[in-house]
This record gives sequence, structure tokens and C-alpha cells, in this order.
Amino acid sequence: MTQRISNYQRFIMMNPIIQFFKFIYLSLKILVIVAGGHGGTRKVNEG
Repeated sequence: MTQRISNYQRFIMMNPIIQFFKFIYLSLKILVIVAGGHGGTRKVNEG
């Protein structure tokens, strides 16, 4: 009853490749949100 995590979830948690892609995905999402909040990056690059 105490084991609430499944083998599939443990496999995902212990897999460094999946963790790596998840980290990149979250980083890209944060970058998009931050860049969008500042009006995008085109103005900065052109300015």
C-alpha cells in the first residue's frame, strides 16, 4: 500500500535521457514565456 509509484514512472525518473529532454523542454517553454513577456526578441536584435 505504501508503494504508490509505478514501474513506468520509476523508469521515467531513472532515465537520464528522458530527464534531459524534459529539462530542455521546460527551459524552452520558460524562454518563450520570458521572451514573449518582454515583447519578443526581434526588437532587441534589430534595435
